[in-house]
Amino acid sequence: MKPFLFRILIVFGLVPIKYVCAQSSATNAVTPSQWNAQWIAVPFVNGNSYGVFYFRKSIDLATKPKNFIVHVSADNRYKLYVNSKLISLGPARGDTYYWNYETVDLAPYLSAGKNTIAALVWNEAQYSPAAQISVRTGFVLQGNSPAEEILNTNNSWKCIRDVGHKPIPGYFFAASKGEMVDMNQAIKGDWTAANFDDSAWLGAAKVADGKLKGTAWGIDWALVPSSLPPREMTYQRLGKLRTATGMSVSPTFPEKKTAFTIPANTTVSLLLDQTFETNAYVTLNFSGGKDAGISLGYAESLYEKGSNGVRKGNRNEVEGKEFVGRIDSLIADGSQGQSFTTLNFRTYRYIKLFVQTKNEPLVIDDLYGTFTGYPFKRSSVINTDNAEIKQMLDIGWRTVRLNAWETYMDCPYYEQLQYIGDTRVQAIISYYNTSDNRLARNALNQIDHSRLPEGITASCYPSKGTQVISPFSLWYIGMLHDYWMYRGDDDFIRNKLLGERGVLDFFSKYQQPDGSLKDTPYWAFVDWAGNLWGEVKGKDGSAAIYDLQLLWAYQWAAEMEAKIGLQDYAKIYNQKAAQLKATIQRKYWNPVKKLYADTKEKNGFSQHVNSLAILTGVVSDAEMPTVAKQMLSDTSLTQCSVYFKYYLNQALVKAGLGNDYMNWLDKWRENIKMGLSTWAEYSDVNTSRSDCHAWGASPNIEFFRTVLGIDSYAPGFSKIKVEPHLGTLTAISGEIPHPNGKVAVGYKFEKGRWQIDINLPRATAGMLIWKAKQYPLKAGNNSFKI
Repeated sequence: MKPFLFRILIVFGLVPIKYVCAQSSATNAVTPSQWNAQWIAVPFVNGNSYGVFYFRKSIDLATKPKNFIVHVSADNRYKLYVNSKLISLGPARGDTYYWNYETVDLAPYLSAGKNTIAALVWNEAQYSPAAQISVRTGFVLQGNSPAEEILNTNNSWKCIRDVGHKPIPGYFFAASKGEMVDMNQAIKGDWTAANFDDSAWLGAAKVADGKLKGTAWGIDWALVPSSLPPREMTYQRLGKLRTATGMSVSPTFPEKKTAFTIPANTTVSLLLDQTFETNAYVTLNFSGGKDAGISLGYAESLYEKGSNGVRKGNRNEVEGKEFVGRIDSLIADGSQGQSFTTLNFRTYRYIKLFVQTKNEPLVIDDLYGTFTGYPFKRSSVINTDNAEIKQMLDIGWRTVRLNAWETYMDCPYYEQLQYIGDTRVQAIISYYNTSDNRLARNALNQIDHSRLPEGITASCYPSKGTQVISPFSLWYIGMLHDYWMYRGDDDFIRNKLLGERGVLDFFSKYQQPDGSLKDTPYWAFVDWAGNLWGEVKGKDGSAAIYDLQLLWAYQWAAEMEAKIGLQDYAKIYNQKAAQLKATIQRKYWNPVKKLYADTKEKNGFSQHVNSLAILTGVVSDAEMPTVAKQMLSDTSLTQCSVYFKYYLNQALVKAGLGNDYMNWLDKWRENIKMGLSTWAEYSDVNTSRSDCHAWGASPNIEFFRTVLGIDSYAPGFSKIKVEPHLGTLTAISGEIPHPNGKVAVGYKFEKGRWQIDINLPRATAGMLIWKAKQYPLKAGNNSFKI
């Protein structure tokens, strides 16, 4: 995607929003099987065009209730308020056949007397994110019991459209666009408050009945309960002011709430630095300044001047740099206490505040963010005096957090799409660092829902368009196997095997008599490396990288089918795997170079092919060390990017080189040297499009799986293998979450011997592998002096 130049837009419309960092959920409520609520909308408004809408209803309560549970959803999005407090936002994205609703307990925010429930609903229509599927604008709220059904959405709700609120079109962002705001056209006062006068508002119009999945017709919203918890919402100050043009500003701004006045007929530009990348809803409070133009720009990094938005350089430096980023723009209406909060979260390290006043001064009262993300809690631990390991783990964790919201995301700034290639790595990071499986299960469900009639999955989902990266469907089978091995739940995975079979049936149609794939359709992306980002093929239409991915998928599928599926499929897949394995050896092995070639012609070689050849067992034990060392020493091979190093490093470990793991982290060291606070998308850090790609956070797996050596070797992590690769480390310990508790290990070298302590969770056994020798492990404490 081509970068764009920052510009100031003078724009129209937004109602002030009082944003409170409070969220409530009630996940234990039993949803009524029949909904009486209606999907409602503002009358006489096209439900398929861009719009921002407000809904409210007031009720009188004799006493403060102990519980008051409702179920709420909208198309595209909502923010739900009770007596001016924000308590829920959603719905978590899905598709029309699995349209999520949130369950919320309003009781903590209700009181005796008059109460107002209000919802901000917006539909970005043609400007909506690529991940946003839609039917039309709508809002629905269903009480959980007859007492709560007083709030059911129908024509008793009042509503109005914000006619001034418009999008900022242009530029490629698969994520949400910017907002155009004119405070002159915004509704005055706090429309979410109980004492707000809504007498001029219209009664809501019915657009459909609220229908649970299984009762909905056609493409109506088939409502299902969201399986996800509320996203985190945490107040977050900006870090520092880096440059100010047009006036002097107090050095305490923006780190502390510091009001300042911009004189009339003045142009001011402030460059603000969060000091690290973040996702946050941005709030700007301001007063006066009739007709002043205000613009908020957001960027992951600055660009070197004269590079046409290509070269970024060190992310900490601002001298000789220019701002290139997405923007929100607004016009002040001259009143006191104006407030703007973004509808969607923004991703940024840098914010550029640009103000051009007219004949009145403008007061900037405050500017801050509200961090948001999936509420992962980091439960993995590494204890070491190696500062680099700690720094990499922290950067990786921030990267993971910013790419996890209501789905996993490839990047928060540009796309926010749940791509399978990225998501497989992210899910395993979740298994090693948290005990929360919900986002991973959600991803597996959604990818399963994306399957096309021909069997293959979409490359990313949810998505309002259909993109197919055919090899990613094979990684989906790997995701199923990963979950099965690290988290278990046979029933959950068994229900996905039909989809696994569909994917493999699709690929089988493109296998030649010898098993090799030929001319597989759709985008054949493998990695941002060499020609693997587009397509690599020999003259016969085949290539080793695709054959190897298919081989691995057959192996995973055969293992799952044998244990929890159908033995007939296990037999078929094992036969196909054996045939393909022999074909790969015959077709691509170069005995002179001691490497597997990319194609039958054997005129190109890559780390990718040889990594997968090791991981699938194609490489013999005798040849494995040679192939592995060749991958490291032969620079003529197409090199893996930071993404595919996940597979390269696993292959090198399997080949016996794991003690060198710390030597394979130069790309991550380069990221740190270049001032990144998250891992970049491309290996060329200077020109990387995205500064935050979770597929680069694989060290947050390998410091535990490779260095500490903790891994699963039976479904559900029911058996634990501990095979450390400590390199030059002489003292390190740590722990990871496990379905039965946690796994803790510690290693210390003193007086010529290693003290090894391993604690396994209840009812779980395993083995320690130390210098090729095996030692049995029991549940509880295990100690060795070796």
